[in-house]
Amino acid sequence: MDVPGARRMFGSMPVVAVATIDPDGSPHVVPLWFVWVEDAIYVSTRTDARTWRNAERDPRVSISIDLGRSWNELAGVEVLGSAEILPAEHPSMRQPISAWHEKYRSLLAGEGFGAFTEAVHHLGFLRVVPERLRSWDHARD
Repeated sequence: MDVPGARRMFGSMPVVAVATIDPDGSPHVVPLWFVWVEDAIYVSTRTDARTWRNAERDPRVSISIDLGRSWNELAGVEVLGSAEILPAEHPSMRQPISAWHEKYRSLLAGEGFGAFTEAVHHLGFLRVVPERLRSWDHARD
């Protein structure tokens, strides 16, 4: 699977699993919201979160995105790359932030946006340009 195909197939999924490396070398995996804009995946996280700190120290990340429920529907992609950490206010974040708001607007409607901004004081993003992809598709195996 190539990057454009992976973006078309998995870009609309609501959550990715992001793996970073803890200081002791063990993996730290969390589900996070994301947008896949053109050549990069932008994963939202708090700037005071373990994921952010891990990426500051060691930018190597793995992102897993999957879909399907029954075994013969399961498909997914693992994206390997290096994270560039960007605060939401960074000048290059205008298009990704707009796409992120559009994608999650319905989940933040009404009281949701207020609750989100109350809980997340410092929003940041990991920008990951795919360096390598690994994919699986049980429907085609």
